[in-house]
Order: sequence, then structure tokens, then C-alpha cells
Amino acid sequence: MSTLEANAGHHHDEGSYLSGPPGMIARIWQWASTVDHKKIGVMYLFAVLFMFFLGGMAAIGVRYELLDPIRTQTTEFVNAAGDIETVTVTTGESLKELMGGMFADGVSGSQIYNRIFTLHGAIMVFMFIIPAIPAALGNFLLPIMLGAKDVAFPRLNLLSWYIYVVGCLFGVFSILLGGVDTGWTFYTPYSTTTDADHWRVVLMVMAAFILGFSSILTGLNFVVTVHKLRAPGMGWFDMPLMIWALYATAIIQVLATPVVGITLLLLIFERVMHIGIFDPSLGGDPVLYQHFFWFYSHPVVYVMILPGMGIISEVISVNARKHIFGYRAIAFSSLGIAGVSFLVWGHHIFTAMGELAAILFSGLTFLVAIPTAIKIFNWVATLYKGSIVINTAMIYALMFLFTFSIGGLTGLPLATLATDLHLHDSYYVVAHFHYTMMGGTVIAFMAGLHHWWPKMFGKMYSEKGAMLGAALVFIGFNLTFFTQFFLGTQGMPRRYANYVDEFQTLHQISSVGSLVLLLGFLVHLFVFVQSILSGDKASANPWGGLTLEWEVESPPIEHNFHKEPILKHGPYDFDSVVPPHWDPKDYPLPEKGNKH
Repeated sequence: MSTLEANAGHHHDEGSYLSGPPGMIARIWQWASTVDHKKIGVMYLFAVLFMFFLGGMAAIGVRYELLDPIRTQTTEFVNAAGDIETVTVTTGESLKELMGGMFADGVSGSQIYNRIFTLHGAIMVFMFIIPAIPAALGNFLLPIMLGAKDVAFPRLNLLSWYIYVVGCLFGVFSILLGGVDTGWTFYTPYSTTTDADHWRVVLMVMAAFILGFSSILTGLNFVVTVHKLRAPGMGWFDMPLMIWALYATAIIQVLATPVVGITLLLLIFERVMHIGIFDPSLGGDPVLYQHFFWFYSHPVVYVMILPGMGIISEVISVNARKHIFGYRAIAFSSLGIAGVSFLVWGHHIFTAMGELAAILFSGLTFLVAIPTAIKIFNWVATLYKGSIVINTAMIYALMFLFTFSIGGLTGLPLATLATDLHLHDSYYVVAHFHYTMMGGTVIAFMAGLHHWWPKMFGKMYSEKGAMLGAALVFIGFNLTFFTQFFLGTQGMPRRYANYVDEFQTLHQISSVGSLVLLLGFLVHLFVFVQSILSGDKASANPWGGLTLEWEVESPPIEHNFHKEPILKHGPYDFDSVVPPHWDPKDYPLPEKGNKH
């Protein structure tokens, strides 16, 4: 797909999408009322990064608490009157000491810990990871990569942004009222019985409910855009693999999200109106909630990871200067993952179901490893004998292959019934989940952010500074979470603020790792800010990619293309389009080679 040929017609001189009218008020209104997919993508980007910061600070709070266990010591002594008195002293309540009077309802250190890890999970899942790549990078890139001027429904796109903001405000308001202690899954009976002030729980559940609508509208927009707005000459198998990943993701968003929306609404009805749905005392079934929740939440795991896989396909192919190995296999594996994801929700609740159901879900769970492994093998085969260029995006892509493979392989014991019974609800699950979600989605997000940053903002960043940040992220991430595999196999349960002394050293290593991880992200923040303020101007194609976004200016004009693009070769035809020993300074690429 790639080289751009201009159709005959008048050339329109347009400024960058970042340019705007003079005056602060006019500029703010322009952004607040825009239907430009690029501006909406940038607004999503800064919003999800802010939520990432909030969720990250909650994670640091969790690791701070776990530096030492909470211990309650009871001491008896004889007072001056000769009576025996008992004194109870609680030590190790680090979060309670740190936060002072933040929680006015006099809760214990363990309860504060419950609220902080709930806050971390809810923000990271619903407000950061789910929208991060599709809504931010996807919104910016999908129309340009298709050769379109915008998404199919621009006003609907703006509406989805405002729905996302409203959902986040509900969540933040719940936090300001004191937070909730249900866990991010809002499992019953925790979510129907805990906290005397039930409105906090209702607000947080309502936040997740509202955010679901934003996800549905974005997915619907992407499906229609891919079907209807591809450039002339772009067939289904001329699309970049990033588009295939976003398309598969959008299908999951449209089909799975309504299930969790209805589930959360039923939870609110039960909490507020005492209707028996999930509460056994009212004639409900708590396991029913788990089935409803995971029927959505396992597919949504792939809403998180599939766009990241699309990013890795783009970054590896461009920086290996090589046609992606097994294009169609990767494309169909994205759809395969989307399909299988609806059949494996039961593996989250093996301990809450019968033996036959558990065996069936265990067998189905192993199926999802097949399309995932196809992608890993194809990426490695693409690297084989490639002319590999090392930059920050490529470092993150290679990091993804390492961390996500660990996440995938450590999932196999959890899919096996005999080992899952031992590892269920232990720190092993925490480590596996983070190697999949952070080692997969967040690492891929960082690869994509560095890969397309020059295109989005027209500025280059410091490669040395970015590589330093990447190194710190890699070291900090593995220090934080690899130790948790050992904690889990030795019996440390998840969600506990208290633990036996034998686990303290591993917890301390994990907590130190979280600080290294934080430092890495702060380095990236500095590099990106410095890039916007004083970075060198980016060329149209700094990395030498062949997909359509590298054919437009950096940053793009408001309508993306001056003239309608026509495709003359495929997205990964480096062998026929790029000369040997090609260098980015040689751009523009010579037009040679035919569309495959």
C-alpha cells in the first residue's frame, strides 16, 4: 500500500492541525468543539497520560505500604495501682501515616490499603489501558493510514471524548469522597455490602458504566471507517496491520462492552434499591456477577493488547527494513484472538464452577495461545536477517517481545486446573497480569508513542534521553514484577497488606523496582516536554516507513492530505521500494516497485 500519487486537482494550502486562531479563548474553543480526529486523539492522549499518572501514584502507594507488614502487638503490664493493663500497638501502617487526615472516616491502615489498590486498578484498567491506544493513537492514525480525511462519524467521535471525560470525573469525584475498597472488579458481595457511604461505590461503578459508552462509540466509528473510507486501491490485504488490530479491537468493543454496562447497572440497582440480583440474602447469586463481568472483561484484555500488537508489527517492520513475515497470518490471528476471547471468560473463576465447566474452559483457554504465538513467531521471523535500526521505539518493541512472552507463558499454569488451584488469587496472578498488561500494552504504547511522536507534534526528541528512560523502565518493571512470581508460588496472597516475615525481602525488592520504574517514566516526561519546547523539526518520514501516515506532513494538515492518495505498493514492500543501505536522509523514497 503506500507511495502517494496525487490526483489531478487544485492544491489547497492548509496549515498544520496544531495551528489555530489568535487568542487563548478562541484556541481553547477551537479544541473543545473540534471534530478533527487528530485533535481528539491528542486530547485523549494527554487525558490518558494524566490518568496513568494518578494510577501510577496509587501503585507507588501500594508498594510503599508493602515495604513492611502490618503487625498488631498486644502487651500486658502492671500499672502503678497494681492492675494489669493491656496495650495494643499496630505497626507498619505506612499508608495511614503518609496520608494523615486524608480519610476522615477513621479507617484502619488495611482499609486505606484496600482503597488505594482499588483506585490503582480501576484507574489503570477503565481510564488508562482500555482507551490508551485505540482512543489516543488509534484516533490520530487510523484515518491517515487508510487515506481518509477523518473518521466516518466525526461528531460521534467528539461525543465519545466528552463521555470519557464525564466518566473520569465520576471516578475522581468518588476518590475525593474517600474512595472505595471493593477491588477494581467490583465483585459482589464487596460492592453490595462494604462502605457505609454507598454513594462512593455507586459513583465509581457509574464511572465504569459511562466509560463503556465512550468505548462502544469509538469502536463503532472505527468499524465503519475501515469498511467505508479506505483510499482508492486499498483492499483489505493492503491495510497496515495496525488497522487490522484496531479493527479487531473495535469489534470486541462493540460486542462485549454492553454486557458489562448492563452488569454494572444491575449492581447499582441492587445497591440502591435492594433488588435481589447478586446478593444471596435477597435471593441473588454472587457467582452470576462473576460470569457477567468476565464475559466482558476477558475480551477487554484483548482490547488492551491487540492494538499494542498492531504497533509492534509496524515498529518491527519499519526498523528491520523488511516485509513483515506472514502478513495474512498476523491479520487473521487478530480476528482469531477477538473470536476466541469470547469463549474463555471462565478461566478467571475456576474455583467458583463445577468440574466439567472448568475442564472445558481450561481447554478453550489453551486455544488463545495459538493466534498469539503466531504473532510472536512472525515478528521474530521478520527480525531474522533484517537491516535492524536501533532507536527508542525499536528498543520498546524488542522489550515487548521479552516481557509479553513471559506474560503469555506464565499464563499456561493458570490455564491448567491443577496448578491454578494453588496459584489462584496469589501474587503469581498479579505478576502474570502485569507482564501481560504492562509488559504488553503499556510497553507497546510507549513504542508507538515514540514511533509516531514526530508525526503527531512535528518535533524530534532526544534519542539518548529516551533510551535512558527505556532502560530504567525495563529494569524497574522486571524488578517490580518478576519477584512477585516467587512470592506467589511461595503462597503470598494478593490484596493483603499484612504478610509473614519471610516475604519481606521480596516485597522490598519489588517496591524498590517500582521507584526505578517511576524514574524511567519521569525521564520520558522530561524528554517529551523538551521535545515540544525545543526539539528539532521532524521530517515527513524520519523512520522510513511505507504506510500512508509517513506520506503526509509532520504535523499533518487539518484534512490530512492535500489531494486524494492512490496506493502503488504495499505497506511493507521494503524489498522492492527501498534501495539497499537506505538512509532516512535520502528521503523522499524513489517510486519503484509495483503494488503486490
